[in-house]
Amino acid sequence: MNKKAVWLVPLWLLAGCAGAGYDDYTAGDLRAKNHVAGQVINRFGVNGYSAPGLGGGYCCVLLPRKWIPGMEALVEWEVDPNPRAIIPLKKEGFGYEEEAYARHAAQYRRHSAVVPVPEYGEQRCGMTVHFLPCNQVKVTTVCMGYGTPDYPIKEPLNMPEPENCPVAQQ
Repeated sequence: MNKKAVWLVPLWLLAGCAGAGYDDYTAGDLRAKNHVAGQVINRFGVNGYSAPGLGGGYCCVLLPRKWIPGMEALVEWEVDPNPRAIIPLKKEGFGYEEEAYARHAAQYRRHSAVVPVPEYGEQRCGMTVHFLPCNQVKVTTVCMGYGTPDYPIKEPLNMPEPENCPVAQQ
């Protein structure tokens, strides 16, 4: 591979996060909000595009330039059921003791949900995923921030997980 080609790939990725698109799609940031008290989400993804945890500004998710009626998104995520577990550190070097970490990581729970994508117009700012109790998920593409008056998702943060969740309909 020549030197010019090596520079083109990173520039193309950065251009995608800035909103430039190709064909009938545009790229935007992937963000998330966790509404469940005590729940830690290790990572999540939408339609195969992934982010290493919560927060915002992870590049990128592709969205059609025009909203399509009935449009849905596949959201996948991983939850650490015991985020405050104490995992022994290696005696020498950095990181955790491998066997202890493997036992802890084996307890991670993986979930997925297909959710509707609300209608959007010309203005959209990537996608924000909202994780709710009982493994429920909502998404939005609006540009305003969570908690602003016109933000479409109103559920509060730090909601308790109910003791019994409704059974999902198949």
